[in-house]
Amino acid sequence: MRDLPLAGRRILVTRAVHQAGKLSDTLRELGAEPVEVPVLEIRPPTSYDSLDRAIRELHTYDWLVLTSANAVRALVERTAALGIDIAPSPSMKVAAVGAATAASARGAGFVVTIVPVSYLAESLVQALSGQASGKRILIARAAVARDLIPDALRAAGAEVEVVDAYQNVLPESAPELLREALAAGIDAATFASSSSVTHLAEAAQKAGIDFPLAGIPAVSIGPITSQTLREAGWPPAAEANRSDISGLTAALVRVFEG
Repeated sequence: MRDLPLAGRRILVTRAVHQAGKLSDTLRELGAEPVEVPVLEIRPPTSYDSLDRAIRELHTYDWLVLTSANAVRALVERTAALGIDIAPSPSMKVAAVGAATAASARGAGFVVTIVPVSYLAESLVQALSGQASGKRILIARAAVARDLIPDALRAAGAEVEVVDAYQNVLPESAPELLREALAAGIDAATFASSSSVTHLAEAAQKAGIDFPLAGIPAVSIGPITSQTLREAGWPPAAEANRSDISGLTAALVRVFEG
């Protein structure tokens, strides 16, 4: 156990409950103790009207853009509630940000055409921009998400519709869980999204805890999350070279080996 790179380290995991498992399991394999403080909870959108209409008209789009596995899950659950077959039109292509989102989409029956090499919105835009002109594109995503993808695709000549498939909210338990985690001691904090940064800041504020968390290195899954950390006054001690769980844990190991 002592030979493992993260032996004895207590690592803060901020992912949603249904997404924390893979990261926590990987941390245990490396000798760490994952301390789960979920700061994201996936809930239905404020209104289903736009999503329901888009689902009923799915066959009229040239492209469906999926920005997260949560968006896929929301689409599957809502089509089931509506009693509609999610099987897409043969003429509609699907683009997914990252391998996890692509895997979820394929599991739901979609044929994924584009998965950018880099797990970033910018990379997806680059991959799609040459095929966007004159096309009708549906983007299913979280409420209050960045507008980079729709704005860039519109600039490339596409007709873009954005629908809220779900929303990220702060769980009521997060402030107390954070207090308990810090009282027991934390060696590093991991962040797999910008939302996890902003929601942890909200949890800290509600718990009466100074943010950023003093003396605790932050480890980021990628450049957008790192940017959000810097804007919050918490420059990351390390950033994943590849924006996935293995990249995140590798960056964490570098912090302690360095």
